[in-house]
Amino acid sequence: MSLGTATKPKSSGRRSAARKPEVHTSAQRKFLPEVQGLRALAVLMVVSYHVWFGRISGGVDIFLLVSAFLLTGQFTRKLEAGRPLELLKYWAHLFKRLLPLIAVTLLATLGATYLFVPQTRWNGIFGEAWASLFYLQNWFLASKSVDYYATDHSVASPLQHFWSLSIQGQIFILWPLIFALALIIARRYELKIRPLLIYMFGAVFSVSLVFSIVTTHSNQEFAYFDTRTRLWEFALGSLLALVLPYLRFKRPTRIVLGWLGIIGMLSCGLVLQVGQQFPGYMALWPTLSAAFIIVAGSTESPFGADRFLSWKPLVKLGDSSYALYLVHWPLLVIFLVVAKTDQAGPLSGLGIIVVSVAAAWALTKWVDTPLRRTEWLGQNKRRALIVVAVCFTLVAVPLGSWQVHLNSVNHALMAQAERNNPGAASLFPGYVDRSDPGAALLPTLATIDDEWPHYPIPCVQNTEEDTSRCTNGNISGTKSIVALGSSHSYVLSTPVIEIAAKNNWQLSTITKGGCPLGDDPSDGISEGCIEFNKSVLEEVLAMKPDLVLTSSTRTDARPGYVERLDSGWVREVQKLNEAGIEVLAVRDTPRTLTPVPQCMEESPADYTGCGALRDEIYPEISPTDAVAPSLPGTKFLDFSSFFCPDTSCPAVIGNVIVYKDDNHVTRTFMETLTPIFEREFREATGWLLK
Repeated sequence: MSLGTATKPKSSGRRSAARKPEVHTSAQRKFLPEVQGLRALAVLMVVSYHVWFGRISGGVDIFLLVSAFLLTGQFTRKLEAGRPLELLKYWAHLFKRLLPLIAVTLLATLGATYLFVPQTRWNGIFGEAWASLFYLQNWFLASKSVDYYATDHSVASPLQHFWSLSIQGQIFILWPLIFALALIIARRYELKIRPLLIYMFGAVFSVSLVFSIVTTHSNQEFAYFDTRTRLWEFALGSLLALVLPYLRFKRPTRIVLGWLGIIGMLSCGLVLQVGQQFPGYMALWPTLSAAFIIVAGSTESPFGADRFLSWKPLVKLGDSSYALYLVHWPLLVIFLVVAKTDQAGPLSGLGIIVVSVAAAWALTKWVDTPLRRTEWLGQNKRRALIVVAVCFTLVAVPLGSWQVHLNSVNHALMAQAERNNPGAASLFPGYVDRSDPGAALLPTLATIDDEWPHYPIPCVQNTEEDTSRCTNGNISGTKSIVALGSSHSYVLSTPVIEIAAKNNWQLSTITKGGCPLGDDPSDGISEGCIEFNKSVLEEVLAMKPDLVLTSSTRTDARPGYVERLDSGWVREVQKLNEAGIEVLAVRDTPRTLTPVPQCMEESPADYTGCGALRDEIYPEISPTDAVAPSLPGTKFLDFSSFFCPDTSCPAVIGNVIVYKDDNHVTRTFMETLTPIFEREFREATGWLLK
């Protein structure tokens, strides 16, 4: 959103513009009604495209440009007038203006989350709430490889739209520092400030645009949220503000520019398929369209685009554009969750827009405007900082308390887990059920999203490549184990973490999501996986660990799919065996057609249908039996009977939820499988275990 504040002038510059129509009036005026109208039109594009079309309009890119345009004009006038920048005061009053509406939006969204959003999504929303509050949401989403273009908004986060506000907040910190640096350079070398700023922002524009094009081509999902790929859009707005006084176009030319800008911005989302192209060079379309409108300025012509953009209702909506951007997305997502649909219809969508506009107007009138116009708060930065602190506290206290409460409930359940949640242990010979009647399931749905293996040292994640490197931190263990393959191999490390800790072993995992061990594209393995496997195999051969742990077969819940063992997997394992490295291969775990937690929330009274049938997952004879004789250095483990104890593969075993989604086993269930895993490990390797 464009967050700059336009102030009405004490005297009009329109007479001067009438005498000299070739001089650009926007360079002299402080209040630009056509820019307010531009903001209103842009936010309406964003809202309507989100609600009805599930597409990107280019409106956010326009907001980014307008933000920088207004900010740059403000700071340049200060520098040219010789006034101090007062950066601390600027930041205090800026965030005093921005944070109250953010706090209200976050609190309302958290309340709606508690009432309407499934518990399985709470943990992710908590993280996004913190990230949004601290203007880091774009990096949070980038780290999660979120698909912003996904058409099903019902499964999106109600806080996902904070990514652009986070980027703007970061720019509002960075841009004033650039002006401060420019002031130092100008004084040191006796340079004129405006030309110096043009060179500086021109350099930012050029470098960032090239980086944006390259990154968008190589990893568009990450690039979309990357602040660095967006800097050029802000720099373009800054350059526009700096060169605007030098642009002299006659009225007819400015009329044409204004309408070209209107047509360009309105057609962007319709003409461009921006799903895989933004924010690269394609984002020049909406940003240059907005630049044309600003360059056109006030034409004072009945045929000018500014006459439309200066329409009072549009200008008034521009005053509420920040609030409208904040509230429309949570309202849309919560509606879709409640209605159990993936898209709003014509009437329901119109209702969402009307409610969003009304809410934005109310927030602007009764929250934003009073705080902005209260003289007492604006007298010094200390009072502004008090407002900022209050906003942080209003969100942080209930959010943190909610998380602490859920964690305490989970800890209380974990304390009784040995009795009430035996998991795989309930299938051990001689097991006697002593669980309390009606005992709660573990893990809880609110925490199941975090059910990955817990290493004592944080793993190194590469979200762009979807790779993970983990270690237990033991660099001098008596044995060394490396887990290789896909995320299923990563899941297998849960019991090994405990076994390695007891026996003073070194444990590492090098895995890539959706990338099983293999070297043959005919097995359905991507070229990226093949390259990853090749480099990792070379690394492991050089390491010479005592043991490599990996999953062997591949399962699938889709009808007609048969569990298989890739020929490429056999070749990779043979290379390890030939190098004298022992391999422990574990049969793949079952998969389900739908995510288990989601299924359980939809059918809380009966989740027997949330699992799978054994004969649809596993054949009677494991595919590994045929290759075992040719791999004497490899031992095969099969725990399928603990996932599918009879004809079914249940979603819940021993009061423990088995799957965190539709294919990854929960850490909690793998922990209950540890005693059996340890026994099978000992028998397969012959290692002495403590």
